[in-house]
Amino acid sequence: MATTRNAKAHWEGTLLEGHGTVDLVSSEIGNFPITWASRAETANGRTSPEELIAAAHASCFSMALSNGLAKNATPATSLDTSVEVDFQPGVGITEIRITVSGVVEGLDAAGFSAAAEEAKANCPVSKALSAVPITLRVV
Repeated sequence: MATTRNAKAHWEGTLLEGHGTVDLVSSEIGNFPITWASRAETANGRTSPEELIAAAHASCFSMALSNGLAKNATPATSLDTSVEVDFQPGVGITEIRITVSGVVEGLDAAGFSAAAEEAKANCPVSKALSAVPITLRVV
């Protein structure tokens, strides 16, 4: 069965001087402030579309890797995933970098790297973002 998740944004003013909020509607987790400066300069306590994409990608990748490892009969004890999304004003999102480490009993480094590559290729968010170069670093 398909699921649908919902978020909404409210914006006031011009791009450079304006401000807004993004509301995570489905989860009811909260409402987060956004500005152009938080997107193109420093966060200053506000989020950005790229940070939200990074969060979505890190969680999706972790779930995909966990599933792949379990199907391989080598379930992960823990996984730590970090995703960085680069945004260049006037250009757009230019690169995504995934870094992952994990504790997986009975699996060597080569096996873990192979499972991570498989997760990168097949997690739904990676597929949705495939127009952007995505790199993977296993640590």
